[in-house]
Amino acid sequence: MTDATRAPRERPLSPHLQVWRWHITMWTSILHRASGVALYVGALIVAAWAVSLASGPEAYATFKSVLGSPLGKLVMFGLTLAVFYHLANGIRHVVWDLGHGLDVKTANATAVLVFAFTLAATVAVWIIAAMTGAL
Repeated sequence: MTDATRAPRERPLSPHLQVWRWHITMWTSILHRASGVALYVGALIVAAWAVSLASGPEAYATFKSVLGSPLGKLVMFGLTLAVFYHLANGIRHVVWDLGHGLDVKTANATAVLVFAFTLAATVAVWIIAAMTGAL
């Protein structure tokens, strides 16, 4: 037996980010997972709100001042984006589960629609919040 026959055979590598062509449906898949993680963070913020509310007026005032700060508003804006994105892309997935919209052209078009809805709904909610004095 020679050394060449004992050497391990080279196995093919799976495609990785360096060789994979990025496309819009790939972005929607990655962002769906990321928005799901962001929604978990949002659940923690809701839990902190409930705890601060139960802890009395001083704790609640502190919580409101943190969320009312520029960083808090940025986090809340991001959570609003995450909610609307996850909602729209989740509906898209339900339609796919029913066997519709799976061809490339439709999948790409609905991906653009998801991004457009996310942006429009988020901006609309924040404009309404600003007009009503909620900010």
